[in-house]
Amino acid sequence: MSQVVPDKSVPSAGRKPDNPFWRNRTIDSYLNEATVQSPDKTALVAYRADRGDEPVVELTYSQLEARVARVAGSLRALGVGHGDIVAVQLPNWWEFVVFALAAGRVGAVVNPLMPIFREHELSFMLGLTEAKVFVVPRQFRGFDYETMAKGLRSGLPALKHVVVVDGEGDDSFDRLLMNGSGGSLPYGASEGLAPEELALIMFTSGTTGQPKGAMHCCNTLIALTYAFANRAGLDGSAVIFGCSPLGHMTGYGAAMIQSVRMGAKLVLQDVWEPQRAISIMVREGVTYTMAATTFLSDIYETVAAGAPRPQALQKFLCGGAPIPPVVIERAWRELGVPVVSLWGMTESLLGTVTEPARALEKSPSTDGCPVEGMEVRVADVDGKDLPVGQTGRLLVRGPQMFLGYYKRPDIPTVDAHGWFDTGDLAYLDEEGYIRINGRTKDIIIRGGENIPVVEIESLLFAHPAVADAAIVGFPDPRLGERSCAYVILKPGATLSLADVHEWLAQHKTAKQYWPERLQLIEQMPRTLTGKIQKFVLRERAKKDVSA
Repeated sequence: MSQVVPDKSVPSAGRKPDNPFWRNRTIDSYLNEATVQSPDKTALVAYRADRGDEPVVELTYSQLEARVARVAGSLRALGVGHGDIVAVQLPNWWEFVVFALAAGRVGAVVNPLMPIFREHELSFMLGLTEAKVFVVPRQFRGFDYETMAKGLRSGLPALKHVVVVDGEGDDSFDRLLMNGSGGSLPYGASEGLAPEELALIMFTSGTTGQPKGAMHCCNTLIALTYAFANRAGLDGSAVIFGCSPLGHMTGYGAAMIQSVRMGAKLVLQDVWEPQRAISIMVREGVTYTMAATTFLSDIYETVAAGAPRPQALQKFLCGGAPIPPVVIERAWRELGVPVVSLWGMTESLLGTVTEPARALEKSPSTDGCPVEGMEVRVADVDGKDLPVGQTGRLLVRGPQMFLGYYKRPDIPTVDAHGWFDTGDLAYLDEEGYIRINGRTKDIIIRGGENIPVVEIESLLFAHPAVADAAIVGFPDPRLGERSCAYVILKPGATLSLADVHEWLAQHKTAKQYWPERLQLIEQMPRTLTGKIQKFVLRERAKKDVSA
């Protein structure tokens, strides 16, 4: 059993930042605090789709601390130390949480990788970071990760250890890390990370090209959790449902780090299945979750079909794209839960959130207002602030901002005043709430007129035949661009372009905004976090028109 000691400051490896929203503490210090204050409180419950209906593990904070200490001791014995980079490509399993926390204890930098990545992406990412340890599942969803990971080693000279969860050899997670030769490493017994040092490399979703490794420290990540908790009304009594991947910032920051920082209970689901998710939420008394719109619609559709309502659920936070009003209405009607809109990104973390008390009013038309310490601006191409209601470039700055892109000093990040150009288009309302209105590269200009893409997409989404919709532009010799709607239909439904036009006419939209092509598809191209890859649809539309 590892020793638990009272919190103490972590020695600084550099200049102490003068920022009132930086707590100058590490994630490990919050784990220790929760263990000291509430050793017998449930910290982590994990479910696996391949292990039946019962949780595979249920850990108190003292038990979680003990596992973290054992893995930290093993990592140190393997030669992993301060500044080394370790990669983890696991689903939402308890081993992910323990490994990430243990890495921080020995001063290593964590690089979470989404399970969907294969040789092409991993060769680039592991090569760029020169990861020393790579943790993978033996198998997940029918894919052999162990063979893939070991096959990559010859091309990655820095990679010293491939660790396999559920493995059967000496490199298995249980043998090498949980029962390694290094013993337990208690809190404070090694040189951990200083709060302002690099702690996390998270690759961007890749909606427009090659992924970039956004760098964060404990201070930026902890600033996220305080801003989130204060705006959303979360505290240590929360039961957080981690259904979004831990390999993405939503799962990593807003679920895993959030729960540790508050000393709350985290419940993990590894494979998204709506019926199973609802059963877990009911059983564990889940009070809060954050996920993309598709997760939410799956839940209320399943409840509407007869599944039990998760009575303890108090808040559902949605990000990644503006929420169609129909989704907010259905969630309130079927679940009795306010849907809280928000905006954030890997680089700037959480920028804006709607207050839960105003969710029904503001979430259908905005993506929230700035959280504590964060500032947003809407500017034109010359950097001049735009008036209320006028769409322009969304700029952001504040204590959650990333430290830059790993090994990419050539990529501009912030200007001389600390403003980061998000690449999003947005406008402000009279109260300072923002509304994302597309991406800079997604804007459609038809005959000199900007098409309000998000608003038209929301109207299409509300059509009774439509399950999902996205609008992109394609070149036109006379007007410059025209628009094409890509639509997924609900089972058994039909839809024509004339139907779309009739629907938009009923909602009194300008004819210039109507899509001029309709393509029915079975699946949207998406990033790993559910965002629609519009650059793929633009290329497809261009080819379709040319053909």
